[in-house]
Amino acid sequence: MATKQFKMTAAGKAELEKELDYLKTEGRIDIAEKLKVARSYGDLSENSEYDEAKSEQAKIEARISELEYQLDNAVIIDAASSDTVSMGTKVTVIRKKDNVEATYEIVGFAQSDPASGKISDESPVGKALMGAKVGETVVVEAPIGNLELEIKTID
Repeated sequence: MATKQFKMTAAGKAELEKELDYLKTEGRIDIAEKLKVARSYGDLSENSEYDEAKSEQAKIEARISELEYQLDNAVIIDAASSDTVSMGTKVTVIRKKDNVEATYEIVGFAQSDPASGKISDESPVGKALMGAKVGETVVVEAPIGNLELEIKTID
């Protein structure tokens, strides 16, 4: 079975490495302290604090495993040229329907965070924008209907 590759920018990889380091050090120390306190309450079979701490520990360990896998299979891709939209570029678009302007940074799936303007190259908007140039209009198929986005700037 082929290993999945995770495309990301160098900055994105650095962010994931920082998160991994935090979880392996401070995250594990914090959860160990919570477990220690919860154990001191006595009977573990009816100890909700202990159950909560064990659940949190499992989440941290799962996230550590996920980050390690992503970083082990990371492929660094940065903007090749500034005249077309590619991984690592910031693109400002205008939605033709209502002239609303938005700026997106095209990143890999592992670093996507739509709330902060980072969209995956695999998302519908990201796919539509890839390879486009300033002044071009791209059509994005969305559940609410097709969206036409005109590319204003590429950084």
